[in-house]
Amino acid sequence: MVPAGAAVVGVLLAAGAGRRAAGPKALRHDPDGQSWLLRSLDALTAGGCDEVVVVVGAHAAEVRRLLAAGHGSPPVGCRVVEATDWADGMGASLRAGLGVALTMRPAVVVVHLVDLPDVGPAVLRRLLQRVPLDAGVLARACYRTRPGHPVLLGADHLPRLLETLSGDRGAGAYLASRPVVAVECGDLAEGHDDDAPA
Repeated sequence: MVPAGAAVVGVLLAAGAGRRAAGPKALRHDPDGQSWLLRSLDALTAGGCDEVVVVVGAHAAEVRRLLAAGHGSPPVGCRVVEATDWADGMGASLRAGLGVALTMRPAVVVVHLVDLPDVGPAVLRRLLQRVPLDAGVLARACYRTRPGHPVLLGADHLPRLLETLSGDRGAGAYLASRPVVAVECGDLAEGHDDDAPA
């Protein structure tokens, strides 16, 4: 569980143009009308995050409107940051989100993606319950041993990680060079990103 007084901040990456998916995934909906963006935000909040930073970029105004329509304006417990260099790649979006999260002085940050439609609150809860939520921790959800998201970053890692992020380089190299606790979640979700065109 989260130590008293410690904050768990979620960072939801929702800035991409979704070129392979023929449009921004942050604006996608299931056939039944369920918004991918709002479902991912709910997974973080219901899963145990105290606050969430949503990183927008492509079609930022439309994404902001969707957030406001689904959760109020501004969404409760949610900060929206625009990655103006989002087109440079995931590293740029992650840098924008983690930069804001760092100012919130969290114990840990949980990074999640908007295009994981079957990753719900249960995955987040397991990740947060299985590891000590201290500033030095690194952990991630795995699906039948395949590393995936969300990824949990202790606050001590954030300044060093931010220095490594550029262009399309995310946190992969940083995580590969350090011990990361794998939390198996294959019984809860498949954890595959969905790149199929809408």
